[in-house]
Amino acid sequence: MATKAVHVSDVPNLDQVPENAASFSVYAARIASGVDLSKIVDNSKKFVVIGHRGHGMNILQSADRRMKAYKENSILSFNNAAKHSVDYIEFDVQVTKDDVAIIFHDNFILHQEHDAIFETRVTDLTLDEFFAYGPQREAGKEGKTLVRKVNGNVVAWDVESDDHSCTLEEAFVKVNSKLGFNIELKFDDDVEYEEDHLVHVLQVILKVVYEHAKDRPILFSSFQPDAALIMKKLQQKYPVYFLTNGGNELYRDVRRNSLEEAKKVAIRGGLDGIVSEVRGIFRNPPVVREIKESNLSLLTYGKLNNFPETVHVQHLMGVDGVIVDLVEEITRAVDEMNTRKGVGDVNGESGCGIELSFLLNLISQVIQH
Repeated sequence: MATKAVHVSDVPNLDQVPENAASFSVYAARIASGVDLSKIVDNSKKFVVIGHRGHGMNILQSADRRMKAYKENSILSFNNAAKHSVDYIEFDVQVTKDDVAIIFHDNFILHQEHDAIFETRVTDLTLDEFFAYGPQREAGKEGKTLVRKVNGNVVAWDVESDDHSCTLEEAFVKVNSKLGFNIELKFDDDVEYEEDHLVHVLQVILKVVYEHAKDRPILFSSFQPDAALIMKKLQQKYPVYFLTNGGNELYRDVRRNSLEEAKKVAIRGGLDGIVSEVRGIFRNPPVVREIKESNLSLLTYGKLNNFPETVHVQHLMGVDGVIVDLVEEITRAVDEMNTRKGVGDVNGESGCGIELSFLLNLISQVIQH
C-alpha cells in the first residue's frame, strides 16, 4: 500500500486540551499535522511508561473518577500501578525539618479545622508532624483533615481509596521490586536555595537510595537546575534528568524557560536527559532530534500523555518515554503498539514515513471511547 508522509507546516496552538472525545479527535489531528514523521528517529529500544505520582495524580476538581481512584504519592497508588506494565513510577521527594526523606508533591500542606484553613510548608515539619495529616497508621486514630488548593480554591482531598503518607525508605521496602523509581527532587520554584542547603538535602536522599535501592532501576529528575547539576556531581551511578516546562511558563531563572536552555544545562552539566512538558516538543518538533543527537534521553509529561494517539506520535518522533496519569489505559495502548510493530508497514516500505490512514485510524478511535 502506498504511504504518505506527514510534514510540518506549522505547529498548532496546544494550550487548551479538550476533555471530550469528539473535540479531541480534531485536536489530535492538528497535532499530527504539525509533526514531521518522515524523519523518524531510531526508536528500536524500549519505549518507557512512567506512572505519574504512582497510579496517577489526583485532580480533585475533575469529574473523571480515574483521577481520584487512589491517593497520589502513596504506597497504595504505587503498588496499584505495578499491576500494569508500567516501567517506573514517578514521585516527589522532600526532606523534613528532622532530615527524613518523605514523598509529597505540594510545597505546602493544608488542613481544615472547623471553618479555618491552616497552611504549613512541608519542609518546616518534623516527620511526626507530617504524619499527623490525613489517614493514620493506627486504627481508630484520626489525622488532620487534608485539603488542597486548586486554582485558588480550597477543596477536600477526597479519593476513592485513601492511604497514609509515606517516607522514601518505606517506598523502597513496600513497593513491588519490579518497579523502577523516578525520584523527582522537589524544591519550591519561588525560593532561592543556597548550595550548601541543596547538597545537604540531596545527601539525605542519596543515603536512603544507597541503602535500599539494591537492583531497582533509579533515575533522578528536578525542575531546580542547580539541584540536578549537584546530584550529578554527588554520584554517577544513577541517571539525572533536568525537568522543564518547555517554554509554557516563564521563570526568573532563564535556564527553565525553553527546551533550548534545558539542552544547554544538560550538556554542560553532563546530565543524562531532559523531561519536558509534552506541548514543548509539539510546538518545536525538530528539537527532539537535536536532543537525541546530543546523546541525551528525552521523556515527556503533561495532560496530552493521557491520550494513546499522542503517545504513539511521540514514539515515532523518537521520544524515549512518557509520564502518564492513566496508567492502565496507556500501558495497554503501548503494549498494543509494540505488538503491532512490523505489521502493516507502519513506517512505510522506504522507511521514510507513516501511513496516513494508519495514523488517522488511531486518532478516530478516540471517538469510540
